[in-house]
Amino acid sequence: MRSLRSVLTTRGRAFVGAGVTLALAGVIFGFRDLTRFGVLLIGLPVISAVLVRTRRTRMRIERHTSPDRVGVGQEAHVALSFENVSSTTTPLFLAEERLDYVLGDRPRFVVGRIPPGRVRTIDYAVRSHLRGRHHLGPLGVQVQDPFGLANRNAVLEGTAELVVLPAVVPLASHRQPSSGMGSEGEQAHLIALHGEDDVTIREYRDGDDLRRIHWPATARTGDLMVRQEDRPAQRRAIVMLDPRVTAHGGRGAGGSFEWCVSAVASIAVHLCEGGYAVHLVCADTVESSRAAETMSAGEILDVLAVTGQDSSIGIDEILRASQAIASSGGFVVALLGPSDRKVTDRVASLRQPGTTGLALVVDALAFGDAPHADEVEPHVEALRYAGWRALAVGRETAIPQAWGALTAATVGGSR
Repeated sequence: MRSLRSVLTTRGRAFVGAGVTLALAGVIFGFRDLTRFGVLLIGLPVISAVLVRTRRTRMRIERHTSPDRVGVGQEAHVALSFENVSSTTTPLFLAEERLDYVLGDRPRFVVGRIPPGRVRTIDYAVRSHLRGRHHLGPLGVQVQDPFGLANRNAVLEGTAELVVLPAVVPLASHRQPSSGMGSEGEQAHLIALHGEDDVTIREYRDGDDLRRIHWPATARTGDLMVRQEDRPAQRRAIVMLDPRVTAHGGRGAGGSFEWCVSAVASIAVHLCEGGYAVHLVCADTVESSRAAETMSAGEILDVLAVTGQDSSIGIDEILRASQAIASSGGFVVALLGPSDRKVTDRVASLRQPGTTGLALVVDALAFGDAPHADEVEPHVEALRYAGWRALAVGRETAIPQAWGALTAATVGGSR
């Protein structure tokens, strides 16, 4: 009886209460019709509760997001499919999709009856202003009788994920820092034209293009020789993200760490599009041992979508990984906060002689609560003294503006 009482709605309980009252009144005062009416009021919700509780249908739920990776603030569409895999038609039911709170309000919709073997699809849209890997589902379902006297709640297991990537802003492409010796500020590019220095000579092999035969070498050796053109090495860039809680200020989307994540994403994508081999050095890539690998723009954005400040990887491990990569050449881009001068000095040592070091130092105090942050200017000056191009950035600094100032021939001290 308790299980039946748990599925009754407020209306159903009211029907039962009124029915009991009328039935007792009819018995006491001898009104049989009143007693019959009371029994009817009691019977209706009980029958509804039994039907709602005992009726069983099986459904298969599938979710398809389009696209499955979106940027912050962009809209994604979700197609929620219900397939009736039972032998009876499903009842009318109310469905509520359970979402991570950052995706907005939970969508609710009424799903009509679905015949056996048929599929019904419902679409809804989600949007997030916070990056991350967010969950869609599970689905809450409420089945109710036509009179609203009883209902049954169930949760249909199964979830999907929506990856929200950090915001990427386009950066100016008229200047790029160079990783070459003694060529700071020059346009970096992949050398597409091959001169004689890029040509090696080897013996002819079956299948080689006859147009590549090197006739002078053939005449000199007496055997067919062909040219083999070697593509020059790709320029290398190391982008480092400082995850220290003490180095950042503010909270949530308006905090300095989120500003840095968006800046790292924008710079890394810009460099990948410019032909650089980019190494992302952050807590996640160090922990997964991917920091030493070059990554595509898509892979970098996937990592930055979930990176945070609560990792077990500390700044020491990040600096060691950066040092190991930077020692092989390439220019360094560092995004860090003004906390602990020793850390700043270690960052300054990453730049190898003859290469470029670019640093954006966030003014953590300008972003809000930052009890452990120092004044930003001494850290900027320390990096400049070590040969870096360093710039202090605040809450109102636009990423394209900061990058443009950082890659200009002369870097000013404005925020």
